[in-house]
Amino acid sequence: MNLAEIKAAVMAGKTVHWASEAYVVTYAPQIDEFLIKCLLNDTCIGLTWQDEVTMNGRPDQFFVTFQG
Repeated sequence: MNLAEIKAAVMAGKTVHWASEAYVVTYAPQIDEFLIKCLLNDTCIGLTWQDEVTMNGRPDQFFVTFQG
C-alpha cells in the first residue's frame, strides 16, 4: 500500500497493519498525525519521517485486515 492508500483506508475505518497484526496504523486528530502503534506495548512511531513523505516501512509491508 502506498501512503495515500494507507491514509484513505484508516480514515475509512479500515484496520491497516504494518509488518504484522501487532502493529496498527492510527490517526491522532489532536496532533493531526498518522501513527504506527504497537499493540503489545502501546508505543507509537510516526507513519512517516518528518518530511511527511518517507514512510517508516516499505509499502509492501502494509496490509488491511478484513473484519466480518
